[in-house]
Amino acid sequence: MSSDVPESFYDLKPLDKKSQQFDFHQLEGKVVLVVNVASKCGFTPQYKGLEELYKTYHDQGLEILGFPCNQFGRQEPGTDEEIASFCTLNYGVTFPVLKKIDVNGDHADPVYKFLKSKKAGILGFRGIKWNFEKFIIDKQGNVFQRYSSMSTPETLDADIAKLLA
Repeated sequence: MSSDVPESFYDLKPLDKKSQQFDFHQLEGKVVLVVNVASKCGFTPQYKGLEELYKTYHDQGLEILGFPCNQFGRQEPGTDEEIASFCTLNYGVTFPVLKKIDVNGDHADPVYKFLKSKKAGILGFRGIKWNFEKFIIDKQGNVFQRYSSMSTPETLDADIAKLLA
């Protein structure tokens, strides 16, 4: 594994929308759903399903983290404040939406370098193909599964329930 990819999911410390460190150690023992999000995408309505999952399972130990990304069709052009406002006003999002990042390329955030190193996509493709790709991390910090943009939040329900049990 390359030296710039942490050994543990819990060693990651991305920035939140206010550019403060969001230490993943606070996620230990929780099931975490990580999603690269965008406000102007055909998959943007998935925010509604993500929020439903969050409301259903948060008290049982689910955390959802949204990472805005503008790498796919420039579908997330706003500032971190504009993105947060959009999510709250349009979808009632209460889960953390962190600082806008890159998920592919030389400037990919360490969170996505880690996730892609642990779980390849379809046909072994390691890159992120589009907005709203999803990764579920189990309570031990292992990348349990990777889902395409086409997988709606509702289709993750059974896996999340199983991991929380």
